[in-house]
Amino acid sequence: MRAAISESYGKIEDVVRVSTVDEPDLRPTDLLVEVRAASVNPIDWLIVTGYMRVLSEAAFPLRLGSDGAGVVRSVGSEVTGFDVGDHVYFRVAPDRTGTFAELVAVDAALVARAPASASFVEAAGIPLVALTAWQGLTEQAEVSAGQRLLVHGGAGAVGAAAVQLARHLGLHVTATAAAEDAAWLQGLGADRVIDYRTQAFEDVPGEYDVVFDTVGGDTQKRSYTVLARGGTLVSILGAPDAEHLGQLFGVRVRPFFMRPDGGQLARIAELVDAGALRSRVDSVFSLEDVREALTRSASGHAKGKVIVSAQA
Repeated sequence: MRAAISESYGKIEDVVRVSTVDEPDLRPTDLLVEVRAASVNPIDWLIVTGYMRVLSEAAFPLRLGSDGAGVVRSVGSEVTGFDVGDHVYFRVAPDRTGTFAELVAVDAALVARAPASASFVEAAGIPLVALTAWQGLTEQAEVSAGQRLLVHGGAGAVGAAAVQLARHLGLHVTATAAAEDAAWLQGLGADRVIDYRTQAFEDVPGEYDVVFDTVGGDTQKRSYTVLARGGTLVSILGAPDAEHLGQLFGVRVRPFFMRPDGGQLARIAELVDAGALRSRVDSVFSLEDVREALTRSASGHAKGKVIVSAQA
């Protein structure tokens, strides 16, 4: 079968290629899925370029891609609840990447039936961002209806998911974003959008029970000043000096990285079908053009998810 691989750390154009590889082994707890679409996430190109050296050189070549949507081709001997032909979506385990391919094997516990109202391309862009937003809000911040939330990077994929899910959960939502994205974010459920290019969010009156940070750096540092005492700062980018700053400002600090979870994806699919969560697609590339897809994502200019499709 055809799959995208990285031969080592390096520049995308130098080390990524599409190659013929063996079909993945099917474990008793796995589903073998014909991949119809897979989304590019920053972690994909961060690993390729060596910014996140999570692998030894001996682990290469690495099969790329972690989010996906497709059709079940085979069902492992210990799997129940799924049948050949089911339309599914998923986030694979970190040690079993390879969704930029014609086929992928994924543990059934990490899989859910895809939203009926979404295309494969739309569904493929949901798992990582929606799981990150859901876990950040419900597990890390333990939000409740009526709380005040500030989402940094509201127009990004994770930020937009957080805005929508927070609205569904009954929070009052403020987001930072560029002015051209304000109307779109308000359509997703943001009560207020602060143009980060022209206004410092800490100068806007009000304080927040929760800050959901997808930006990091100086933006994160300034966020402590707008949290109510007892509030929570959730970050997907780490939190330097978290213990000291948390005590200084009287807040909880929760840096985290999402985990794959098929049960949560099933719940998220219900929200998609109910109209509470929408997927935004920037562009679709063929499997053979995977380097261009990775480059588009790494450019920082994508408005929504970049998708790789073996069917394109």
